[in-house]
Amino acid sequence: MTLDSQAISGVEDVPVTEDQSARNKLVIGLLLVSAFVVILNETIMGVALPHLMADLKISASLAQWLTAAFMLTMAVVIPVTGYLLQRLNTRPVFILAMSLFSAGTLISALSPGFSMLVIGRIVQASGTAIMMPLLMTTIMHLVPPHSRGKTIGNISIVISVAPAIGPTISGLILAALHWRWMFLLVLPIALIALALGAWKIKNVTEPTKAPIDILSVPISAIGFGSFVYGLSGLGEAALETPAVSPWIPLGVGAAVIAIFVLRQLRLQRQDRALLDMRTLTIKAFTIPVVMMAILMMSMFGVFILLPIYLQNVLGLTTLQTGLLLLPGGLIMGLCAPTVGSLFDRYGPMPLVVPGAILFSVSMWGLTFVQQDTPVWMLLIAHIVLSIGLALMFTPLFTASLGALPPNLYSHGSAMIGTTQQVAGAAGTALFVAIMTMEGSSLTLAGADAVAATTGGIRAAFFCGAAISIAAIATAFFIKKPIGGHGVSH
Repeated sequence: MTLDSQAISGVEDVPVTEDQSARNKLVIGLLLVSAFVVILNETIMGVALPHLMADLKISASLAQWLTAAFMLTMAVVIPVTGYLLQRLNTRPVFILAMSLFSAGTLISALSPGFSMLVIGRIVQASGTAIMMPLLMTTIMHLVPPHSRGKTIGNISIVISVAPAIGPTISGLILAALHWRWMFLLVLPIALIALALGAWKIKNVTEPTKAPIDILSVPISAIGFGSFVYGLSGLGEAALETPAVSPWIPLGVGAAVIAIFVLRQLRLQRQDRALLDMRTLTIKAFTIPVVMMAILMMSMFGVFILLPIYLQNVLGLTTLQTGLLLLPGGLIMGLCAPTVGSLFDRYGPMPLVVPGAILFSVSMWGLTFVQQDTPVWMLLIAHIVLSIGLALMFTPLFTASLGALPPNLYSHGSAMIGTTQQVAGAAGTALFVAIMTMEGSSLTLAGADAVAATTGGIRAAFFCGAAISIAAIATAFFIKKPIGGHGVSH
């Protein structure tokens, strides 16, 4: 490792010994395995909702909160992780994250009813929210800039394969077992990861005496929580008239987020910000984050509507749906290390531009779905979509965080995580609302249920395709950071 890369990666100006190298690989490996477990759980619930509705005797509008509450908690907790990662060392933060996730999994498995199951999901999400910024920040400190692309490519395997196989695993479990086994089978894996991490993980970063602004915590919770709550409510409002208009929490959330931002801008002058906004002044960080937000909006929308289309229009079972979506996720994971190596060699633009084009082509292809669209065409569209995402996510993660100085890594990771959750919630709400409104309009015009659902999904996919054009335009502005110090403005 060169002296420059040591300084950039936040490591002391001394050569890395074999023992340190082995320790770093072990820490990263354990974090990757743990991240796989927690991310897998994020998508395992999707195909289980009909079973839960029947077993717990709840409506669809209530059942969707099992996912919405997870995203809501992630949006609330992630801003605080920037402080946690500065103030605490690697090992205690890992133990906190996996303990919360394991406790939430146990609560969910044993929950006697819907309310306790939601609480379990909230506790799970608290651990998940800490784990991903911990993984990204640790890698930015341990891995020199010239090989970060390859390492973050390995992370992309976790980020892409875990959500992809979640519905498949869920379908397999539900085909033979009760829904509680989705949690009972995950729990021992989470506990083993917790025990191994507590035993083997060494502290690899130096904590600083970062002060915390207590008032910023509830402000961020109210702001981001209200905003995501409002976004989730938009889809529900399209189905039925809610007791409270979703525009009220959206407006409250936007106003409180504005207050939060202004407070952070003032506090960062004394290095006391909960979420340091100086990350957004670095263009080489901000542009990739904006592109990730665009992708997350479209991707989450597709991931929620495609299973609905496959099951409610084409008549596939939950297991068949999970198996059809599996190849795309696996291909995305297999591509990730190669994409990471190519990034290290050629930079982001030769990857993100064709990736954005493939992504957009796939999205436009989905706008032509009919009631009798062949399954093999949807399989191809999903694979092309997955390849496009694989070409973009690793370069975007690496370019954005690599543009920051080491003292902003934890804040940059938290900023990316918060942006992803809010964009994902926005995409989900937008796609569901468009599908429902267009479907209702077609039903009033005399269409049957299947035709109305198809038309509604097609309209939502058209919205996603239009958004994908913005991804192509943004791709041409993604630059490789010069030396990782954020000087590529």
